[in-house]
Amino acid sequence: MTSPIRRLLAGRTVAALATGLIPTTLTLAVLRTGSAMDLGLVLSCELLPMLVLLPVAGVVADRFPPQRVVLTADLVRAAAQLAIGAELLSGRVRIFDLAVLSAITGGAVAFGTPALRTLVAAVVAGPERLRVNAQLGAVQGLAQIAAPATVGGLLLVGAGWSSILTGALFIASATTLGGLRQDRPVQRARRSAFAGELREGWAETRRHPWFLANVLGHGVWHLTAGFLLTLGPVIAVRHLGGDVAWVVITEIGAVGMVAGFYAASRLPVRRPLVGVAVGAAVFALPLTAFALLLPIPIVTAAYFGGMFGVGFLSPLWETTMQRRIPQDTLGRVGSFDALISFAARPIGLAVAAPVSATIGTTTPLLLAAALVSAANLAVLLLPDVWETPGTPTSPAERTDRQDAPRAA
Repeated sequence: MTSPIRRLLAGRTVAALATGLIPTTLTLAVLRTGSAMDLGLVLSCELLPMLVLLPVAGVVADRFPPQRVVLTADLVRAAAQLAIGAELLSGRVRIFDLAVLSAITGGAVAFGTPALRTLVAAVVAGPERLRVNAQLGAVQGLAQIAAPATVGGLLLVGAGWSSILTGALFIASATTLGGLRQDRPVQRARRSAFAGELREGWAETRRHPWFLANVLGHGVWHLTAGFLLTLGPVIAVRHLGGDVAWVVITEIGAVGMVAGFYAASRLPVRRPLVGVAVGAAVFALPLTAFALLLPIPIVTAAYFGGMFGVGFLSPLWETTMQRRIPQDTLGRVGSFDALISFAARPIGLAVAAPVSATIGTTTPLLLAAALVSAANLAVLLLPDVWETPGTPTSPAERTDRQDAPRAA
């Protein structure tokens, strides 16, 4: 493993833990001094800038060196989290201040998301990308497991120290990018007016039916995941044994997701987009298990399988995008993918409760299971989904094939 790849993995591991600390810290800090409405305001203030700025961030990712964009995003997030920590430690917590700082954090996330995908394409040669993408996904999954426990320990001395640690971790992540070299320079987008570059990105997006179909399927997955994250705890508490049951199910699901990341880089997947479609469709299993109020061992196994599918598809999807999308438009095209994903889950979270209050939990979860399987398996009807990586299909892939002997 080359030094740039090690630096990239180290930095993203630290950043993943820092990212995992934020929602738990904010939730507990706000609820100690405010109301559920205050918490909704703070969390929405982080989400809205992400949605609004993602198209802009895609243009920036294609214009500027990606390591500089990601470094700047990390430093901005560090500053926001250090400011939150200082306010929490001062004892004078103002919801308005937390909302503004959360909005700054969300904006930084928006700029860092498409740039990271471009950074991987710049640093990692084509043959190694699947393994590196799987490792990046695995550290994110492990961070989701470790973050709540870390916050719980820090809360013994105050929520402010959790935010201070988060800021310090983002600074540490940024330092790993400061000396990161791009052994494989990425062709930068041709400079033009912002609106023109945005139109070029959308035009490139429409050139790839496989991409649009998968993005739609992934949006449906995020929508149904929002349903499950809302209704799953209710069902677990009422029918499966209480709060502990939900904790056990979600922790085993996180293990399943990490196992999926590992399997994606080890199994001989000849048609990655087929694996992506099937991996997303498997999420119908936990939706169905919860809907039918099956025994907790079956529900847990189904949730493990559903999250295994998510972990399995993620590195395959990232690698396919980096292989098939021209690198000078990868940031803009990828920003549309992130936009749909970030927008769909809050919709599911918002509508699940009122829908279930009207018709119960069984029907909406079964409908969600049918929808997520149909939307993702329908992708298999496209001929280019069945193509194998053996033949270059884009300028980006042709470059990878030419560079592969040197990178090896």
